[in-house]
Amino acid sequence: MDALDLARWQFGITTVYHFIFVPITIGLSALVAGLQTAWVRTGRPEYLRATKFWGKLFLINFAMGVVTGIVQEFQFGMNWSDYSRFVGDIFGAPLAIEGLLAFFLESTFLGLWIFGWDRLPKRLHLATIWLASLGTVLSAYFILAANSWMQHPVGYTMNAERGRAELTSIAQVLTNSTTLVTFPHTITACFLTAGALMLAVSAWHLRTGNQAEVFRPGLRLGAWVVLVAGLGVLVTGDVQARVMTEQQPMKMAAAEALYDNAAPASFSLFTIGSLDGSEEVYSVRVPSLLSFMATGSPDGEVEGINDIQRTYEQTYGPGDYTPYVPVTYWSFRLMIGFGGLAMLVALVALWATRRGRAPAGRWLWAAAIGTVALPLLANSFGWIFTEMGRQPWTVFGLFTTAESGSPSVSAGEAATSLIVLTALYGVLAVVEVGLLVKYARAGAPEIAPEPGDDDADRPLAFAY
Repeated sequence: MDALDLARWQFGITTVYHFIFVPITIGLSALVAGLQTAWVRTGRPEYLRATKFWGKLFLINFAMGVVTGIVQEFQFGMNWSDYSRFVGDIFGAPLAIEGLLAFFLESTFLGLWIFGWDRLPKRLHLATIWLASLGTVLSAYFILAANSWMQHPVGYTMNAERGRAELTSIAQVLTNSTTLVTFPHTITACFLTAGALMLAVSAWHLRTGNQAEVFRPGLRLGAWVVLVAGLGVLVTGDVQARVMTEQQPMKMAAAEALYDNAAPASFSLFTIGSLDGSEEVYSVRVPSLLSFMATGSPDGEVEGINDIQRTYEQTYGPGDYTPYVPVTYWSFRLMIGFGGLAMLVALVALWATRRGRAPAGRWLWAAAIGTVALPLLANSFGWIFTEMGRQPWTVFGLFTTAESGSPSVSAGEAATSLIVLTALYGVLAVVEVGLLVKYARAGAPEIAPEPGDDDADRPLAFAY
């Protein structure tokens, strides 16, 4: 592989790894804030115990997300300097707002939440976790605005002399139609992920008969969040698919391996084909489903890869504008499949625990505990589809991946950074999983007596 291929592998590995932590952070911060709100309103100790238990897992995950996210910024300069020069004037604004406003908001108020127990009034302390949660959501919005500009460039002008895009309207960038459909889809996926974590950990404790007063409500809360958020993912994903079909028709055609125009177009649940995806050997299909997903009509016409390729050649010049079809085809289905499976497990868990029932059956416990991995896989395949389906472009219609690399970085240097960062992230994965397992197995803390006057000068503790 040359330096460009190695740089792509490195960015893919580190980005997918980083996004394991992001949805848990966003979703779990709001769930912790909700649990603390329930405690403040009712005074019930089980809500306080749940708040502190899930809050500790949230903090571990937040810290790891910050550490792994730093590398993303450096990679733009390390392996993608030409890309950085091209998009720098556009990306500078949303990423600066994300750092100065959103990240400042979440980190500052998270610090107040960690060290404010028994030092701030209850309602003021509650406000700090809600503001930290709001910061995580705003952070996601500004980053998605930057990414959406790569999918659908708006609010810019081309400076031919400098060979780069320059910002003309930050309002258009922040209200990009792609951002407006991507943001709710991503946020609902974050809640799906956090709910699955809550469901899985609660199921593990209930299986051992441990702290049912805390973890039985946690299991049902997590299952409801998975179910409701999953429906939100389906609805927002349907809207996003139609916008994507208008803006990047090649991506939708590649998602179905559809080579010729079709009306109506069926959706294949499973296909066996040639290695390059150009020929179909066997498939299981749902009639008219692709037409509905792409156009909103069961009889709508969906353009095929061959026709889009000819159109792109006329628009952008000679070249191959088709992404690697097997990756887009399977990542699209695995994204949907893993998310749907998580919803199914949540539905079964709610049914099994209805009216105070205790779940029975080893398979149900195993499925509930294993649910934690399903949204993480769905998120990963979703981002792989989003980014790989845009190829050969880094900025759709303006700048290709082949033009985006750092010309001074050799294949050896790219391979070295790939190996080092992958190994480092592997070590961090062991640390992250070890800490989460340790504190998850410890269970919800017992509630200490209210502090007296002699506790005023006690040292600060890790959140509690």
